[in-house]
Amino acid sequence: MKETENQMVTEVMEDTLQNKYLTFRIGEEDYAFEIHYVTEIIGIQSITVLPDLPPFIKGVINLRGKVIPVIDIRLRFGMAEREYDERTCIVVVNLQNMIVGLIVDLVKEVVDIPENQIDLPPAVSKNYEARFVKGLGKMDREVKIIVNMDTLLKDDETSLIEETSVMGDDAIV
Repeated sequence: MKETENQMVTEVMEDTLQNKYLTFRIGEEDYAFEIHYVTEIIGIQSITVLPDLPPFIKGVINLRGKVIPVIDIRLRFGMAEREYDERTCIVVVNLQNMIVGLIVDLVKEVVDIPENQIDLPPAVSKNYEARFVKGLGKMDREVKIIVNMDTLLKDDETSLIEETSVMGDDAIV
């Protein structure tokens, strides 16, 4: 009986999260990803820089005793770096079964984007690969760029992030 109740609660939670997206800003554009990835949102804090990492992996933070790798989404998307300010946030997400912090310029809101309002990214050219773009969410007169969280990291980068997390955990005494 208890197992059936847990399954029902899980199904209800999944239904309430369906079509819900966290929106955030990078530069002048609005982006979004499915809310079910989000664990929490925190303000920018001190980041410990680790050597020999790609520039978009800024280092690690200590979040209540847990060392979490941090990725600057702006750099990941090939945009220019900018100084962090009071509006800069770290969105803590579960990404490929790892807890990772994603630095964004500004967190906006949680919105409902029905599936029928999401278009595939346009094929701009043969050489253009919309690796990070899952779709384009249409909302009134705006478009939200929906991030493909499954392709945010390549396999070798996933391994690097896992190692970064383990290195940080080993350092804590």
